[in-house]
Amino acid sequence: MATITSPATRQLHRDVAQRHAALLRPSLARRARTVAVVVALFGGLIASLAYLGFSPGRLFAGVGRFGYILAWMMPPNPESWANAGFYLNALLQTLAIAFIGTTGAAVLAFPLSFLAARNVVANRIMHILARRVFDTIRGVDSLIWALIWINVVGLGPFAGALAIVTSDFAALGKLFSEAIETADRRPVDGVISCGGGRLAEIRFGLMPQLLPVVLSQLLYFFESNTRSATVLGIVGAGGIGLPLSEMIRTDEWHQVSFIVVLLLITVAVITWLSGKVRFAIIGARAV
Repeated sequence: MATITSPATRQLHRDVAQRHAALLRPSLARRARTVAVVVALFGGLIASLAYLGFSPGRLFAGVGRFGYILAWMMPPNPESWANAGFYLNALLQTLAIAFIGTTGAAVLAFPLSFLAARNVVANRIMHILARRVFDTIRGVDSLIWALIWINVVGLGPFAGALAIVTSDFAALGKLFSEAIETADRRPVDGVISCGGGRLAEIRFGLMPQLLPVVLSQLLYFFESNTRSATVLGIVGAGGIGLPLSEMIRTDEWHQVSFIVVLLLITVAVITWLSGKVRFAIIGARAV
């Protein structure tokens, strides 16, 4: 059935078509550029696979090997109560590393993030320097920071916590500064109209808007750092990562699956609690 449109609607369609002619009827050159970009990306993917020696046969063989490993991992079994207690203690150490690292990074990043926000610091040089510091530090992965701190303070969970503090400090500083820049200006203007100074602008104009965003990001980072702390333990930065890597190296797959189950349960509980806290912060009911 044909659709009947009014003259006004047809005129509106013509106006929109004229206003956005470049999008609705792209030129041949624009289409060629789009095709060239797609072909270049696809070619880069093929070249990368060839450079890394990828082959379908190797992939299928690996999938079959992975199936055997999954079978060896069943059922999860710590083999002894002593092992179970040791793994639980290592898991608590991992949680402590993630908590200390996330909290320490937030304490350092929050005040410095104001220096990187354009709407707070008018000095362009200070703003650029703060941003470049954040970009430089977060450009180094937490695993590399762990190796550095291990050489500074020695093996153990202290190095792992410092690695998370260092890497997350820069990441949180960038996120916090972006949240500050996107904050509504009207509450700040209201504080200024009442005679408030710079500290009052931040305390009463920006902080009420920032706290829900900051706390939500911290909850996500704590959840993510629980997994990151596991990887850091593999290089000797404490936590459950070291026994996990040792069990994999010695083919103790029942104990490996027990550790993996512990990690999955822990992450699931943290995710559930984070959701509850996040909804409580923003004033909504968790479903």
